[in-house]
Parts: sequence; structure tokens; C-alpha cells
Amino acid sequence: MSLSAEFQAWMTRELAEVEACLDAWVQADAPAGLGEVMRYGVLDGGKRLRALLVLAAAQAVHGQRDAALRAAASVELIHAYSLVHDDMPCMDNDVLRRGKPTVHVQFGEAQAMLAGDAMQALAFEVLTPDVTEVPAALQATLCRLLSRAAGQAGMAGGQAIDLASVGQDLNEATLRDMHRRKTGALLQASVLMGAACGDADAPAWQALSDYGAAVGLAFQVVDDILDVTQGSDTLGKTAGKDAHHGKPTYVSLLGLDGARDEADALLAQALAALERSQLADTTSLRALAERVVSRDN
Repeated sequence: MSLSAEFQAWMTRELAEVEACLDAWVQADAPAGLGEVMRYGVLDGGKRLRALLVLAAAQAVHGQRDAALRAAASVELIHAYSLVHDDMPCMDNDVLRRGKPTVHVQFGEAQAMLAGDAMQALAFEVLTPDVTEVPAALQATLCRLLSRAAGQAGMAGGQAIDLASVGQDLNEATLRDMHRRKTGALLQASVLMGAACGDADAPAWQALSDYGAAVGLAFQVVDDILDVTQGSDTLGKTAGKDAHHGKPTYVSLLGLDGARDEADALLAQALAALERSQLADTTSLRALAERVVSRDN
């Protein structure tokens, strides 16, 4: 079996298990149809990149499986909640996500807001089970990593900068900071949550943190590229919306070729960090980094 085939088989197995966990934990019986809205927002769609990064990092450090699966599901719940809220008229006002109508289009703005709130809360409920298999100290660590990545220092702060930057010319340092928070923080936290499930010494932890930071920023750079090179059918979301709304991007700042060079440079940084980690099994992490930069949607 080739390396690519091995990775595909690993990814298929892991995706199936993550989907099964989400299906079990995002229950349909929430009041007044809220469960249906939550399930619409999180199930059967998306790349599950964040979940895969958790599981690949946990694999590299021989991490605890139940804790890693809970961490994988929790980052997908946070990611899904952020998309539901970001798509609303008060934010990006988008109508297409993952190839289907956005949640507020399908169910109304009030239900979309509540579904996002509920998914955010559920993410931390998933991380704090009433079972002894996940030690309390590990639960606390996972909650800390996730909350920091999702809050004002991370995703929410980045979105605030994004909304405030419409129509403005940003320099590369400011653009990088915005994307490091808005997109990169949760991807980096996904790697570190996986690492927290096992035994990583300080040098390995730092290397995995550097890997996650590089992959997180590379993901956004490629997103900026795809926004101007692919159609909505391929992306599963509205193409060209950044330019339409006057948002600064890596393409608007560096040009298309410059943005591609930046993505390649970030991939090289991520792979170099994996080498520095000296962990024995980083095959899946390497393949995921390469997939982030080579993807077409």
C-alpha cells in the first residue's frame, strides 16, 4: 500500500469515527427544533481538517484515544458554531455553506444564533465527561486550549479585526495577525489538543505548536487563493466574496503568485517543524499539511 493510500485509509477511518461521535453527541431532541438546526449546521459536511489534526497529533504522541476523539469533536463544534454566526447578515451575510443554504437562510436568524450558542456550549460539555477515562487535569487542559483559541485572543478577535478592516489597506503584518487569530488559532489549538492527549516533551510540544501555526496560516492563504480561482460549485460556498466586500486578503496584498509562494513557504515551515519534533510517527501530520496547500476547495 502506497503512502498516499495508507493516508487515505487512515483518513477514511478517522472521519467515520468523528462523524459517528458528532452524530451521537449532537442530539436531535433539543427543544423547539433546535436539535435539527444544530445537526444541520455540523453534520455531513466540511473537511473535518481540525478533527484530523487532533487525531494525527494524538497518534504522533501515542495519546489517549477517548480524549482525542472528544477533542476532535469539540473543535468541529466550535468551528461549526463560528461558521453559523459568521454567515449571518450582521457578519458576512452569506447564503451558501458546504454546498447548501446557510443555517440562517434555512431556519431563520434567531434559530441560527441559538444553534451556534448551543454548539459552543456543547463543545465544552463534550470535553468534560462524567467518566474517569479522561482525567480532570486533561479535561482542564483541553478546555483551556480550546477556549483561548476561540475567544478574543483567537477566532473571535480575528473576526473583529476582519469586520473592522473592510475597505482598508492592511500591511502584511496586520493581515497575518488577523488570519493567525481568525483561522490559524483554532487549527493550531487542534494540533496542541491532540498533543495534550499524550506525552510530548517540551521540544516536541514547541515543534508541534510551530507546525500548527504554519498550517493554520497556510490554510487561510490558500483560502484567499481559492476565493479568486475557483467557482462556488467547487468551493461549496460563495466565491469571490472577499473582493466583493472589499476585504483585504493575501491575494490583494501579494498578488496571486505571491500568495502561492507564501503558501509554499508556510508548508516548508510546517514540515521543518515536524522534523524538529523528533517524533517517530508524523506521517499523517505531514500528509495533512501537504493536503492543506494542494487542495482545490
